[in-house]
Amino acid sequence: MPEILNNVLEFFYPRICNGCGKPLFKGEEVICLPCQIKLPRTEFCLEPDNPIEKLFWGRLPVLHASAFLYYRKTGLAQRLIHQLKYKGKKEIGFYLGFLYGQEIKEMFLRIKPDFITTVPLHYSKLSSRGFNQSDEIARGFSEATGISFFPQTLIRTEATETQTKRKRYQRWENTDDKFELNASIPTENKHIILIDDVITTGATMEACGKTILTSPNASISLLSLCLAIN
Repeated sequence: MPEILNNVLEFFYPRICNGCGKPLFKGEEVICLPCQIKLPRTEFCLEPDNPIEKLFWGRLPVLHASAFLYYRKTGLAQRLIHQLKYKGKKEIGFYLGFLYGQEIKEMFLRIKPDFITTVPLHYSKLSSRGFNQSDEIARGFSEATGISFFPQTLIRTEATETQTKRKRYQRWENTDDKFELNASIPTENKHIILIDDVITTGATMEACGKTILTSPNASISLLSLCLAIN
């Protein structure tokens, strides 16, 4: 009976792909198989000296850095992130984080991080949005890799303006000294994975990473779901 009822509901209220808007077939979740195939993967997640690692050369010592997808205006990744952040579709973040974790987990079996955390939102933005989109990505990543997720390891001490139209120095200036460590979460001697949704200049990740590295003998890896490109 439940399966029949489910089939009836899907007939009248079909589940829709968040990528293209077409109905999902049985066995498909969040996005359809054609959209999953079309996801603009960077293909460099497992590569040393990849573009994200190079972005932080001379700025921050990292054990690993990478991004899963390319983020282009009007592209598939942009549509998915927009629905995640502004339409409250948390399942998109979890699903994409899970795919990212599946792709990269073999490497983290070798370098063995202690836990995952995320770039935090200021409480005012968290209150208005209701959730941190990076937390949803991290939960999916944690599920795929088995690495524990500790949210709110970092605290954003000031609300910053949107970074979208800022140049590199302005982005750094907008985030510098805006974060502190949560004293209730041990970070000393820990290898911590820091996750964000989209990376452009890396200013926010750099500020967060520097804060984590103030903890004695801490080390970091930086992961972004998306890399913004023109």
